[in-house]
Amino acid sequence: MTMEDLIRRINELAHKAKSEGLTEDETKERDALRRQYLDAIKRNLTAQLDNTYIVTPDGRKTKLHKKEERN
Repeated sequence: MTMEDLIRRINELAHKAKSEGLTEDETKERDALRRQYLDAIKRNLTAQLDNTYIVTPDGRKTKLHKKEERN
């Protein structure tokens, strides 16, 4: 499922929830799709931050480190 399809389906379920309510299966599907969407966003952000460097005024590049790696 592409990200566009995922968002489209989440929105369909959100509109249905507001207008007429969701069945138990639809609620489970919505929750699973939301989790899938959030996981994808987190993966993309992590990948972007993994390739981010801080450039100091003197031109040195320093790679960002994960918080648990810092001392």
